[in-house]
Amino acid sequence: MTEAVATRAGAPTAADWSAAVSTIRELAPAGRVLLICHVNPDGDALGSMLGFGLGLRRWGVSELQATFPGEFEVPAPFTALPGLELLVPEAEAYADPELVLIFDVASESRLGALIDRLPRARATVVLDHHASNTGFGGINLVDADAAATSVVAEELLARLDVPLDAEIAECLYVALATDTGSFRFDMTTPRVHEMAARLIATGLRPGEISRRIFDSRPFGAMKLFADALGRAQLDPTAAGGHGMVWTYATLDDLERHGQRPYVLDALIDPVRCVAEVDVAVVIKQLGAAEWAVSLRSKGAVDVSAVAVAMGGGGHRLAAGFTGHGTPGDVMVAVREELAKHLIP
Repeated sequence: MTEAVATRAGAPTAADWSAAVSTIRELAPAGRVLLICHVNPDGDALGSMLGFGLGLRRWGVSELQATFPGEFEVPAPFTALPGLELLVPEAEAYADPELVLIFDVASESRLGALIDRLPRARATVVLDHHASNTGFGGINLVDADAAATSVVAEELLARLDVPLDAEIAECLYVALATDTGSFRFDMTTPRVHEMAARLIATGLRPGEISRRIFDSRPFGAMKLFADALGRAQLDPTAAGGHGMVWTYATLDDLERHGQRPYVLDALIDPVRCVAEVDVAVVIKQLGAAEWAVSLRSKGAVDVSAVAVAMGGGGHRLAAGFTGHGTPGDVMVAVREELAKHLIP
């Protein structure tokens, strides 16, 4: 069994990459390989995992599954991704894999019931880009400077000498475009555009992918967004005077408009566009008194530190956590934390 290699600040070291490559080469060809991403997977989680899975299959790995915890539902924007045939519900995932590869997961709490596969495996490799990553894997490829986990996945495929094809590239491109907000966020660096160019060179059609991922939404979702935006509240004194806007959406909203929960992932986009504030908060109901909370900042607040203080995690300008009580209760706690984590 491979010895643990601790996560490090910044990018993985040569020792980290070497450990990951040698472990995969040793265990993957003749063993059961299980790929896992986080609960309620987004484009980066699914795209990185499926792109890497397709790469392993092309490399010759035959016993290969991909999964995620919780309800087995792929959000509509991602139902055309190549590699979906690799996905299985968590109950059907290998119970005793030789190798577990984990994508876009900053802490074990995001693995749900699948956490029991980690101690059963001979080795675990974590691919991630969250600065809040806890280093829970045996080998941790955590690049806090990467715009998406797909950046780490592409680098590992290259080190395994797996060439890109159009299917692998589409998965990684969707992941990259998702986490950069279609190449609009601050993490969109020259490195990001260089990677996008490599992926597009395989024959991708970026316009078609963009329409599918970003510009296609059910009419019912639009009506639901109208309800949620109508109850938005502006707090110009929050975040040390930098201002905050927040709103919430309930399970009743989803039922009334006939929508699935994943449509709310995009609700943060119109909320964060409010010109008068730095921080945007969207609260989405999960249960009777349980809420998924999404945080965004334009640069005045480290919302990752806010989320970590609330039991979650993420990035400096984009993070989240699970809150309890009423939306008002959640916002009291958020407002208190915002003032503690201003960026100098």
